[in-house]
Amino acid sequence: MKTTIPLKPTINLASLMKTAANALDIVNQVRSNMFAPNSHKASPLFTSSRLAGLCGIEKSKMAYHLKKQTLPGGTKDGARLEFSLDDAQQWIKKFRADKLRDAKTSAGVVITVANFKGGVGKTSTAAVLAQGLNLRGHKVLIIDADAQGSISTMMGLDPTDVTEDQTLLPIFTGEKTSILDVLQTTYWSGVDIVAAGPALYNAEFILPSRQKTEKGFEFWKVLENSLVEALDIYDAIIIDSPPSLSYITINTLLAANGLVMPLPPNALDFASSAQFWNLFTELFEGLYKDQDAAKKYYFIDILLSRVDKADVVSAAVRNWIIAAYGGNVLPIEIPKTSIAATASAEFGTVYDLDPSSTKSSTLIRARDAYDLFVDYIEMQMIGIWSNDSISNKQGNLK
Repeated sequence: MKTTIPLKPTINLASLMKTAANALDIVNQVRSNMFAPNSHKASPLFTSSRLAGLCGIEKSKMAYHLKKQTLPGGTKDGARLEFSLDDAQQWIKKFRADKLRDAKTSAGVVITVANFKGGVGKTSTAAVLAQGLNLRGHKVLIIDADAQGSISTMMGLDPTDVTEDQTLLPIFTGEKTSILDVLQTTYWSGVDIVAAGPALYNAEFILPSRQKTEKGFEFWKVLENSLVEALDIYDAIIIDSPPSLSYITINTLLAANGLVMPLPPNALDFASSAQFWNLFTELFEGLYKDQDAAKKYYFIDILLSRVDKADVVSAAVRNWIIAAYGGNVLPIEIPKTSIAATASAEFGTVYDLDPSSTKSSTLIRARDAYDLFVDYIEMQMIGIWSNDSISNKQGNLK
């Protein structure tokens, strides 16, 4: 018979503080080792074949321009020719000019990646979308609206070092009115960020307080109103929303032109998604009494994420999702692969990984799926611009 060991309540605040401090120390050590030798994240390099694919040209055409020296020539690494991110962007913008926004007439597109449930791939989807659109020639702003700061970490920042004036908090307090006043650059040129940190939690008390005390204040429009100037500068603004229904989340949903929901084919995740849309529509009805003047979206996309083809149950849930959301389900699936875990362990995405440092076939499989996803989103953006649906700040933003 086992002996029962009596337990006493010995874990006090001091113990918790010590545990918290130790956890932060370990995270910082991991970051330092990961981003050695200078503790800063480095942007990826691109092979000539990968760059040719991003440009949409044959390698023979690439060889012609390399010979003519009309574009950056890259750097030799043994037998391999590699291009920096900055060099790659010059090539991409030249050969994809017909797919880029006309900044004189069109405004950027705001896309919120949302799901009330954690662990569905929301943040990695937002990060990949931002990086992928930039690899197609677009200037991108990421807005981290989750106080946990996960996408800030993926973009090379330490949330514990992020100050209040680098987050959305000054926007929500009214201290700042333009998102341009709180953003910063990242290790990935062409992708800027409004970071997040623990201080952002304060917005959940500030917004309802302002709604109560300020006449005519509309808490749900604060973020949207702050984007006016940025929409002339950025082709895409990608918002990573919190995994909950909150005042901040409402702002992120109503600031968007389009929504993306990553959804694994899992029964609990599917059930949670149904609750998400029901709560969202109830909220919508409450905020917009005049439905003719209510918010309208250009697209709402359901992205099947973390799909395991070998899982019989997943296949059944996938059918439920398609039955529930119909044409909103993208014809693209993100496979569940070990490479995604590898990228996450390195505080990055599949676009950060060096093909020579991991199993190439697995990386290509995952990257190809995300490429198709980014291509689909870009196609929707181009459709909006071609229809002149969103004009610059001189016109009607929505």
